[in-house]
Amino acid sequence: MRILIKGAGDLATGIAYRLRRCGHDILMTETAVPTTVRRTVAFSRAVYEGRAEVEGIEAVLVHSIGEADKVIASDRVAVIVDPEAAIKDEFAPDAVIDAIIAKKNLGTSINDAGLVIGVGPGFTAGVDCHCVVETKRGHYLGRTIYKGSAIPNTGIPGEIGGYSVERIIRAGADGEFHPVRQIGEKVLEGDVVAESGGVEIKALMPGIIRGMLQEGVQVRAGMKCGDIDARCEVSHCYTISDKARAIGGGVLEAVSRYEERLKGTGIIILAAGEGRRYGSNKLLADIGGRRMFEYCIDAAAGTGQRRTVVTGYDEIAVYAGKRGFDVVRNDRPELGISESIKLGLAAMKDCRAVLFAVCDQPKLTEDTFTRLINAYAAGNKELACMGHGEDMLGNPCLFGRRYFPELEELTGDVGGKRVIMKHREELIVVGASEAELEDIDYKSKS
Repeated sequence: MRILIKGAGDLATGIAYRLRRCGHDILMTETAVPTTVRRTVAFSRAVYEGRAEVEGIEAVLVHSIGEADKVIASDRVAVIVDPEAAIKDEFAPDAVIDAIIAKKNLGTSINDAGLVIGVGPGFTAGVDCHCVVETKRGHYLGRTIYKGSAIPNTGIPGEIGGYSVERIIRAGADGEFHPVRQIGEKVLEGDVVAESGGVEIKALMPGIIRGMLQEGVQVRAGMKCGDIDARCEVSHCYTISDKARAIGGGVLEAVSRYEERLKGTGIIILAAGEGRRYGSNKLLADIGGRRMFEYCIDAAAGTGQRRTVVTGYDEIAVYAGKRGFDVVRNDRPELGISESIKLGLAAMKDCRAVLFAVCDQPKLTEDTFTRLINAYAAGNKELACMGHGEDMLGNPCLFGRRYFPELEELTGDVGGKRVIMKHREELIVVGASEAELEDIDYKSKS
């Protein structure tokens, strides 16, 4: 997957490391003057040095989408100075991860990509992102959240080695920052470790300098400029932290889950109806110069998903076959739509989920199918359908495999809506226009 990560600090780097190790293509955006404290384990360092390596993964500073694609093609991470992530449209990511860690949303939208993940406080799953990953140290660190938000920021650093607020090195005054001690050096409480605006900054505890801003950065009084680790392990200064790994694991879980649900969804087109109310085989009727069924078949084919058509009509079988559909014959349409559902499920029983659509909705588009499948893949529920307003639920409909047995129990002309109404709490409704959902049952509509 192509993944855009907003931010390239140490936590964002832990995320990028996990994803890159699993084969994903990574582009990270940063500010022109990153203020990453744990810069030895952050790809933001590439902004200053042109490149940065963390635990065997190399990041390279780029200046255009062309350069980014070349770096990514060589199995490296691309970093670009782009605080607004304007490159998103050119990069066309499958997923966007906001890992700026600003404790608030600085502009990320749930519509930025198929999957949008907010890291830490400031995001609400289901509102401005699909999933939130917890960043607070403790029992829930790295947890994926699909409804609600992360634990609010308390402003109190998490405890490491028995120290909390003492761990943080803060600027004593506004002005230019100058480190006196370097990352990896051991210090004692009271030692001068840096200065800002001409004011000395002293260590509040003994330990090892694990992070420190680079020379010459402009800071504000009270701003975090470094941190001290009581564990005094030099290797910890140059390797990804336990916190960053846990957060990266949570993001990887969400990405892998999305990818698995997306790839595991098949499409079943039901096209065996007799068209009694229409008065003839409406699926072959001319609508705008094309046979009615062609609209739905072409829309589904455009998604690239695995797909099957259930029909008793040779014309539909031949047309769908040429567009990559498996064809299942239903020569007993008098048994009702439930028979087509069962035949389709039998052919797609190994799918993670299936989307059902009917061929009498000529205004359905590839985008209709894509939006519905993506809403399911990025979400945490097992039913989805298109809808208009609060009460108008329509086709297509999507069912996770846990509902296959209930679909197989349907009889006669009863469709999947019965299952949906029984489990409304598990339903994702994807907005659509009334016209998009219109079906043609009578010749007057055509």
